[in-house]
Amino acid sequence: MQGEEGEAAARLAEAQAPTPAGTYLVIVDETPECELALRFAARRARRTGEDLAIAHVIRPPQFVQWGRVQDMIAAEAEEAAAATLALAAREAEALLGRPVATVLLHGKPADAVTAHLRDHPEIRSLVLATAARGRPGPLVEHFAGERAGTLPCLVILVPGGLDAAALDRLT
Repeated sequence: MQGEEGEAAARLAEAQAPTPAGTYLVIVDETPECELALRFAARRARRTGEDLAIAHVIRPPQFVQWGRVQDMIAAEAEEAAAATLALAAREAEALLGRPVATVLLHGKPADAVTAHLRDHPEIRSLVLATAARGRPGPLVEHFAGERAGTLPCLVILVPGGLDAAALDRLT
């Protein structure tokens, strides 16, 4: 009996102990709803004291017969991705009030994000925004679909039909 009480007390103390800050991860792309996910995550991270990381996925280039052309296409994709991340980072830092982490991922988006989540246990939430109308985008469909139960973190879906004022009221 004493052992059970001691174990229960230890579990209670562990549950009440402060946990280290986690990270919200937003996948940045050129979709309009991406701005909502970024705004939500930055405001939420500011409120909870957690970190914010933003990632952009560079898709594999289509094969081009000439290697030099292939290299130029890859370099242009890398530059465009870095510019997209830099712009998103400035917007997020303005909302958060401190620097955010940025990362360029390479590969098929769902696979690259899944691998990143598995390699970074500090990520507690993947934040995506849904389209305001129509079918969900490929990342929302992937991460909120049949594979949702296998993820190592929460998935937060921000409704794409919210305006900034409504989103601010909810965060």
